Order: sequence, then structure tokens, then C-alpha cells
Amino acid sequence: MMNELKVDSDGEGLRIAIVQARFNESIGEAQREACLKELLALGVDLNDIVAITVPGALEIPLALSQLAETGRFDALIALGAVIRGETYHFEIVSNESAAGIGRVAMEFHIPIANGVLTTDTDEQAAVRATDKGRDCARVAVEMANLLFAIDDQLSSDDE
Repeated sequence: MMNELKVDSDGEGLRIAIVQARFNESIGEAQREACLKELLALGVDLNDIVAITVPGALEIPLALSQLAETGRFDALIALGAVIRGETYHFEIVSNESAAGIGRVAMEFHIPIANGVLTTDTDEQAAVRATDKGRDCARVAVEMANLLFAIDDQLSSDDE
């Protein structure tokens, strides 16, 4: 019979940190507001949430890495927006930010919900900000619970 791990979206007892880029700040603020609201709705205690800001999307991975290194968090969330301009800089920032976030998740074995929007226009980012913030809260809680379930249910099978 196949083992299937079931996880829920109960955030009770989870410790979560949010790193928000200040560049395109109104987008990041909308994301953070929606994210916090959803985390609380999922049962995460306000005292178990830490939120910090960094200058831009390129600085997010370093802050995430430092937070992950503390071992105090069950999941991390990256928020911000990179909006296409007339230069190649958009591609560099988008790619390097995403790659850095992924490296931190893998190095520290911690779920990171990547909410760094990459859009062509300010309007596109504004339309997506609230949904992306809310989605990141859900992803962070579900993935933290999944990793706990893997540790609890599959590690004990080996004993």
C-alpha cells in the first residue's frame, strides 16, 4: 500500500519570517499586508512572525540566509516586485534574486515562499500583489507542515 503524507494548513506554533524589498515599496506593502492577514487567519501567532525590509530584490537572498542560519524559523517568505524597464537590468535582478532564494532554501532545508513578482508594468504588479502575498502565506505554512510530516512520519519508519 502506498504511503501518502497528508498535510494541513494549520499555522499554529509555526515561526515565520518575511523579507520584503523596499524597491517598488507600495507593491511590497500590499503583499505584506495580505500575507500577514492570511498568516493570522491560518493560525500563526503574531508574536511568531518577524518582518524585515531590505533595499531591493537582490538583497533578499542574503537576508533570508541570515534568518535561516538562526534556526529559529519554520518557513520564510520573500516579497517584492521587479518591474521591467528599458534595460537588461530587469533580467539580471529577476534571475539572480530567484536563484539566490532557491539556493537558500536548498542549503538550509527551509521552505521559502517566493513572492517576488516579475512583471512588465506597475499595473500588473499592483493587480497581483494581494493575491501573491496571500498565496505566499499559504505556501509557507503548507510547506513547513510538509517538512515536519516527512520528518515525523518517514524518519520514524526507519527506526
